[in-house]
Amino acid sequence: MHTPIGDLTISIANEAVVSIDWGWARDQKQIPLLEDAKSQLHDYFDGYRKTFDLPLAPPGTEYQRRVWSQMYKIPYGKTLSYGKIASILKSSARAVGMACGANPIPIIIPCHRVIAATGMGGYSGDGGVETKVALLHLEGAML
Repeated sequence: MHTPIGDLTISIANEAVVSIDWGWARDQKQIPLLEDAKSQLHDYFDGYRKTFDLPLAPPGTEYQRRVWSQMYKIPYGKTLSYGKIASILKSSARAVGMACGANPIPIIIPCHRVIAATGMGGYSGDGGVETKVALLHLEGAML
């Protein structure tokens, strides 16, 4: 799908979204779940959607899934620091940052809403921090 932050490819397996990748996939099918995900993402980019209602099954370690679960709870337009998530999980900010970088379902699992205590921090999607800032501006987050 085409978006303001570049082309995205949504992948599903076993009736759940498993990844969103930057770029354009060669093989494209019109499957109801993919169409629903695409529609919800379009609504998000158009400013109409603040939450997603999709089955998710991100592949990762138990720890990564715990971090992603915390990220998923961050409300639209809000941010949380790596350190705060680390405190909740009794972990380290660096480990949280590594899990954020491994997030296979960006935007829907909003790793862009996780910031460093002293600034933006990184972003592993295409465009890096510029894309993170663009997503936060779209949401009206106070930066």
